[in-house]
Amino acid sequence: MQPAEAAILTPLTGGVSSDLWQVRLPGRTLCVKGALARLKVAYEWLAPISRNRVEYAWLQFAGTVAPTQVPQVLAYDEQAGLFAMQFLPPEEYPVWKDQLLDGKVDPSAARAVGDLVGRLHAASAKDPSAARTFATDENFDALRIEPYFRVTARANPDLADRIDGLAAVTAGTHLAVVHGDVSPKNILLGPDGPVLLDAECGWFGDPAFDLAFCLNHLLLKTIILPDHTAQLHRSARLLLDGYARHIDWEPAADLMGRVAALLPLLALARVDGASPVEYLTPPQRGQVRDLARALLSRPASTVDSIVDDWMLTVRGATAATTQVREPTP
Repeated sequence: MQPAEAAILTPLTGGVSSDLWQVRLPGRTLCVKGALARLKVAYEWLAPISRNRVEYAWLQFAGTVAPTQVPQVLAYDEQAGLFAMQFLPPEEYPVWKDQLLDGKVDPSAARAVGDLVGRLHAASAKDPSAARTFATDENFDALRIEPYFRVTARANPDLADRIDGLAAVTAGTHLAVVHGDVSPKNILLGPDGPVLLDAECGWFGDPAFDLAFCLNHLLLKTIILPDHTAQLHRSARLLLDGYARHIDWEPAADLMGRVAALLPLLALARVDGASPVEYLTPPQRGQVRDLARALLSRPASTVDSIVDDWMLTVRGATAATTQVREPTP
């Protein structure tokens, strides 16, 4: 931006952790982002604003691996805690979450997301500087371990030991650069494949967190889209398939074991943690809670068995509800 250029700033909505503006300049449009010290949720959730620097560093790294699948960074002001990036017009880059909530479930999009996340993890695991650049354990603790693990444990004291154990494993695993918020709300379906946004939680840690975090959102969507359970089931399988081909930094069974352990906890966290999903009704939250608690209480299962059990349970509940509603002949 040149000093004499006039800018038109429009606040953008959708996130809880940052302020985001669309900035219109003569002949071009960009986005400017700044982190908030207190996130915009009902629970008091504080986080270091240094995560703006972390996201900038993640975008720089990811741009070397998948340059068309992350926004291009245009400028950075560390002192102000702001950076400017490429604006991606929504008519060309629809949000994956919006597509899913509209019932537009494309399993191939899930495979492409798995492929992108797998490529990023594999590249970072081989990068000798990544562990140093993303040594952000304190940041990740404030943004993920506390609000998703500890808050959920306090709401479910009978499962607290199990959840605390999962928190310890996650926090103590350092293998690849984790995005930390691989959610459909942060994924645009662009002409060159999915585009990943909002890497404020960037951390050299446990890649299982990213895979479980995204997979969980597909499970949650079945609760509000029961007629699309088959497509969501296939999407979950293809997400895993797209990702698995890139696992070369550890035995795949070890990583998938941690994904399986995390998946029901993250589902429970989206109803009992600090950041509950907004689209579930109270009865639906109860359904998620019951499903997640039951899975979390069982001995270790495989990812495939957890996904299959979840989908079968949702199908069964939907069928039972349909029978109850059918009029008597």
